Amino acid sequence: MSTRIVTRDGTGLFARVSGPESAPVTVLLAHGWTLDERCWAPVADALAVGAPGGGPAPRVIRYDHRAHGRSDDTPDELKTLDVLADDMAEVITRLAPTGPLVIAGHSMGGMTAMALAQRHPDLVASRVTGVALVATASGGLGAAATLGMTGRPATMFLAGKDKVTVSPLWTGRRSLSTHPALLRAGLQPLLLGTRPDRLAVRATCEAIAGCRPTTVSGFTPTLTTHERDGALAAFSSLPVEILVGTRDRLTPPRFARRIHRSLPRAELTVFPGAGHMLPVERVGGVTGRIAALVRRAGAEQAA
Repeated sequence: MSTRIVTRDGTGLFARVSGPESAPVTVLLAHGWTLDERCWAPVADALAVGAPGGGPAPRVIRYDHRAHGRSDDTPDELKTLDVLADDMAEVITRLAPTGPLVIAGHSMGGMTAMALAQRHPDLVASRVTGVALVATASGGLGAAATLGMTGRPATMFLAGKDKVTVSPLWTGRRSLSTHPALLRAGLQPLLLGTRPDRLAVRATCEAIAGCRPTTVSGFTPTLTTHERDGALAAFSSLPVEILVGTRDRLTPPRFARRIHRSLPRAELTVFPGAGHMLPVERVGGVTGRIAALVRRAGAEQAA
């Protein structure tokens, strides 16, 4: 079922909900920067037919962040992780008002979950029973503005980017490209690991091709200033899964280890050969880790 909620500032958010309302546990899936809820579709579909390893299927909610996918655009001053965290709180309140909640955040979605813990600690304490932090970071993303480049290439890239992003050719476009396949040569080595399957490549290219150019530039500042190691303390008593690929170029394994140092009781899984797009590259592995959180939440509720 697809639905739409309107936030406190009038921004419409597109969401999909699957699974029965009577399900014992709800899973909230939050996507990454320049992507959309479709990138969680393989995992959502796998969870909806029954949690791997046994147990009833959870209710699954996935939604488009503001300025992404089919959600409304928003002014650049509202393109921040704090605002995304407030949106996440509204999605939870409106679509999953009761019962145990597992949050799985990919990339910027994981950072949004950290901002949620910082801005809405009571909500996290009362509702969240497990967290999956997928190919994400708790800080240190200054290089995100240059896509990992350093030195002279980074300087040249930033100089060109600043000129391009104020041009009408950038601000006036509704999407980055109408031909997703043309983006493959640039996106596959940046975002995907070794020998990705055809569906992973297609899902990645289609999502990013459909992204608004102003979403790319508008969210860059909040990502580069994201520092929320302290916010992770809100998850310290919860079961947490930290997932990363060895070939992730945007949030390499060192970022996952940094999170793990703040959450030493968390489970850290490193997927050999995988890149940044774990929800489409390692569907079975990601689904299995989220399902483990669902089973644990269900068992605690039954007890």
